[in-house]
Amino acid sequence: MSDKSPQTLRFPYKSDRLKPLRAFCQTVRLGSVSRAAEALFVSQPAISLQLQALERELGVKLFERSGRRLAPSREGQLLFELAQPLVEGIDGLEASFRDRVAGLDAGELNIAANSSTILYLLPKIVENFRAQHPDVRLTLHNAITADGTDLLRSDAVDLAVGSMMDVPADLSYAPIYRFEPVLITPPQHPLANKAKLSLEDISHYGLILPPKRQITYRLVDLVFQQNRVPYTVALEVGGWEVIKQYVAMGMGISIVSSICLTDGDHDRLATRSLRDWFPSRSYGVVVRKGKYLSPQARAFIELIQPDLFAPRDYDQSGHSER
Repeated sequence: MSDKSPQTLRFPYKSDRLKPLRAFCQTVRLGSVSRAAEALFVSQPAISLQLQALERELGVKLFERSGRRLAPSREGQLLFELAQPLVEGIDGLEASFRDRVAGLDAGELNIAANSSTILYLLPKIVENFRAQHPDVRLTLHNAITADGTDLLRSDAVDLAVGSMMDVPADLSYAPIYRFEPVLITPPQHPLANKAKLSLEDISHYGLILPPKRQITYRLVDLVFQQNRVPYTVALEVGGWEVIKQYVAMGMGISIVSSICLTDGDHDRLATRSLRDWFPSRSYGVVVRKGKYLSPQARAFIELIQPDLFAPRDYDQSGHSER
């Protein structure tokens, strides 16, 4: 009878555990063996052999093919949840040690956010962060939500700040702020002072919306489709400041998040709450699950407080009240 334990038989070379686990985690994150090989600067056959060896040792199938992308099996997802923090911890050990030694007075921080978030949500937070950590090099990467998630997966950014509808399994989203949906029209528009507003009323006028890839367009389309109310998009244009300008010029009406409305908009725009029809938009922090967060990233997240923005109430006269 052998005196070797099952654990010793399963993993005879403890020092070799990290490589296949690292290859496995990268393949899960990136969805392909070739991209994992590029990220780890090794050959594609080397990654394949490591994955095959890991499957043999564990006695389970770790991947299933979903179109052109490799997706973890049920057992693979479980292993990923267990292994990713370990791999991240080892890989981030040197950087973590340097950060602890140097403190928060050095280093860099990369954040992904779309243009609206950068313009309306982040200025106060960035101002506070810069005041507390002036020597940290902070870079804001202007990217829509879909591109921001790609930056997170490739570790090009430490975190993302913005709004999400569908959260992928490999990301974690913590909503912090909520902003209500608002109809904006020129001040003399027929809907500006209409006593009771309905989706049918709005559908009679052309909408000015962001491009289809963006969340605002998808939310508007979803609500009208669910209520079986036809609508017309008069113009697609990027950027809420441009949308507000075109609405003020009488080129159409729009449905926006209240985050984009400022005190300077009161003279040129009428606003009406659409909370009865449209859900509020959440904004928060997005990180990759299992990723080691640097002290700089944690310090930035701590500054994102729920009470940083006072909510506005939009009455029926088309004006906002604090």
